[in-house]
Amino acid sequence: MIQLLKVTKTYGQRQAVAGLSLDIGPGEFVVLIGPSGSGKSTTLRLINRLVEFDTGSLRFAGQDIRSFAPEALRRRMGYAIQSVGLFPHWTVEKNIATVPRLLGWPAARTAARVHELLELLQLDPAQFARRYPHELSGGQQQRVGVARALAADPEVLLMDEPFGALDPVTRLALQQELKRIHTLSGKTIVLVTHDIDEALYLGGRIVLFREGRVVQDGSPLALLTRPADGFVSDFLGRSELGLKRLGLGTVADRLRPGEPAGGDPVRSDANLREALSAFFVQGRESLPVVDAQGRPAGALHLVDLLAAHPASPPAAAAGEGA
Repeated sequence: MIQLLKVTKTYGQRQAVAGLSLDIGPGEFVVLIGPSGSGKSTTLRLINRLVEFDTGSLRFAGQDIRSFAPEALRRRMGYAIQSVGLFPHWTVEKNIATVPRLLGWPAARTAARVHELLELLQLDPAQFARRYPHELSGGQQQRVGVARALAADPEVLLMDEPFGALDPVTRLALQQELKRIHTLSGKTIVLVTHDIDEALYLGGRIVLFREGRVVQDGSPLALLTRPADGFVSDFLGRSELGLKRLGLGTVADRLRPGEPAGGDPVRSDANLREALSAFFVQGRESLPVVDAQGRPAGALHLVDLLAAHPASPPAAAAGEGA
């Protein structure tokens, strides 16, 4: 889908991207993460030609990216950023319809797509379609920004710190929405963030940058269990690696089906880190578990949670896939 081979980008004396090689396949959810100035956002902008690379090769859908007109390329790649950038004097429906209208879609098709996306992002069309951006909360504006990026059904969704300015509750809700959209659509998503917890929650694959280069490329579990070096351990939060690893498993993985237990229930799709918090809050050694519909599913025991250490995968080599 997207291939970068020995790509470089230099600003003055500073090399923002240094000989980067990266292959992103169809349907992947790849998170680019690293310190400020590490090259992750520059890489994202190289992909949709908001920035032109200096040397190397960059291909999209099997073709040299420079063979595409920039406008045509960007219509195949949705782009969502932290500042949203909605047009203030346009309604929500008109903002979402920006690219379909540029592409000359019939009015009926455009209206149907706007309605579909508002429902997908859990914004009631009857309530929100004719509102203006200033009438929306920050989280609602960000949902509209994501809907606009998806409006023309792009093959790739690029996202640069899309939830960085939101409060933690709204941020989590939108992260959950994005995971659901990825599951439903199967689109290729490339997201930049500085938040390691967001990366671990969203990414099927994490690419960690440092000084324009890839330090480690692999699954969340691979990075947590076999960090390539001390920098990776420190960036992930060396003292919290165990807790972060718990966040990758779900209650359903450690459930004892059919067992009764006292206390307030936890959901089977909650992660084990959330379950650990529930154990401490309630001061119990076992908790009842319910499924997504609230039906009893069994019990979770603290001893099972603390013993939940799946076999470690082989280390992802520093720069693997890069």
